[in-house]
Amino acid sequence: MQAPAAPAFPPSQRSREDKVPVISKVAYGLGTALDMWGHWLYPGVAFAVFNIYLGVSPALVGTALMLNRLADAFSDPFFGWLSDNTRTRWGRRRPYLLFGSIAAGIGLPLLFLLVSPHWSQREIFAYMVISSLIYVPMMSSFNMPFQSLGAEMTPDYNERTSVMSYKGAIQKVTEIGNFCALQFATWAGVHFATTPANSAARPNTLLGMQIYTCVLGAIMAIIGTIMFLSIRERYYDYVLTQKQGKVRLKEAFFETLKCKPFRIQLLFTMAFALGNSMVGTLGYYATVYVVCRGNEVAGNTWNTLMGVSGSIGGILGATLIAKMAHSYGKRHAAITTCLLAYVAYAATWWLYTPSIQWLQVLASGGIAFVCAGFWMLSGSMGADVMDFDELNTGKRREGSFSACSSYTQKLGLSLGAGAAGWVLPLIGFNAKLPGGVQSLHTLYGIKAFLAGIPLLGVTIALLLVMKFPLSQEKMSEIRVALEKRRGKV
Repeated sequence: MQAPAAPAFPPSQRSREDKVPVISKVAYGLGTALDMWGHWLYPGVAFAVFNIYLGVSPALVGTALMLNRLADAFSDPFFGWLSDNTRTRWGRRRPYLLFGSIAAGIGLPLLFLLVSPHWSQREIFAYMVISSLIYVPMMSSFNMPFQSLGAEMTPDYNERTSVMSYKGAIQKVTEIGNFCALQFATWAGVHFATTPANSAARPNTLLGMQIYTCVLGAIMAIIGTIMFLSIRERYYDYVLTQKQGKVRLKEAFFETLKCKPFRIQLLFTMAFALGNSMVGTLGYYATVYVVCRGNEVAGNTWNTLMGVSGSIGGILGATLIAKMAHSYGKRHAAITTCLLAYVAYAATWWLYTPSIQWLQVLASGGIAFVCAGFWMLSGSMGADVMDFDELNTGKRREGSFSACSSYTQKLGLSLGAGAAGWVLPLIGFNAKLPGGVQSLHTLYGIKAFLAGIPLLGVTIALLLVMKFPLSQEKMSEIRVALEKRRGKV
């Protein structure tokens, strides 16, 4: 490939300097633990705890989850803007990694800790909404600087994919914590119960989740401290020496949308997220009610095994698709990933079956493979978008772009989770039926929506990915122009 202009430095030297140390990649990847547990543990277990155990209507649970994510419409842009404008001796992002992780670690158990089984549905729903509104800013104060750092660690097109592949692979390991949550809650809800009623055949999943989130919260605070001590902000000295002006608050959302490549990235991210979130919610119901015929204990055991399968599939997906992107470019790799997603999602119709229960483990692994690859590519492509924006505006606005991108992804996931809550009553699901056994109409409805909605989301994502304009050749031109204007960073 011939560059349009001579690079500012010899390619070999530039390549060495662009490399991010493995220890920094791993430290950055550890931040996915907070992202997974702080953002996605709650919607992953909310239906099991609040609907199946406490008897709250699935429509109310779904609505609470949607409000949880819609609150990010305010907190994400604010903390993205705030970190863009922060100037401290420790950088723009690192102070928030430390204090945000501690706050999020303390706040996670409070999503469950004060709930009482004796409350009415309305009281529990109100607690879900209020506790979420308190917790969302805690997570945003960590997550926006964390997401921004991923785009700042290297200016190299392919090294960005390497950073995101480490992040994606480690994320699939930390994600096991979400899959194991209900298995632990089932065990702890029996062994730590204090009354015969709580130690009956049906475990106290609320008590188990209270214990589990206390443990995860402590780990989250430790990880944030490790990240604060281990990661360097590459562009901070440049921002200081250039005396970059303050980023206005409206730039954290509205002005970023003027960037055409960013709009395309937002839309394909949201479309993919919308479909994937249906799997995250309905997948649990498919395991418990379609495969295990209402047996929660067996369903939670399979859910843990599927988490392990998802971890393996995700590590392979992040690694192999990163190699594909290195060889053929990110856009081509993303198109291929979408095509593989068609197979993975369509297969759920046959793989969730009570006759051969272990097949659902393959479904989890296959979906994790394509999801890990897609999110890894989306993060790397987002870093390219921020260079495109710098060329046009002269500002480094990683926090603003990360906030808008993160919120859009969460919006897609929350809409999917909320839609799942509305779909369940529509197809006749009733958690109070004897033994949890559902009608054939309900079981087939779960399977149909589990496969159909993600396939629709992938189709929209594929059409948008094909329009993404920032190829490797284009990014080479942008980097040369940036380095000619402001030097190498």
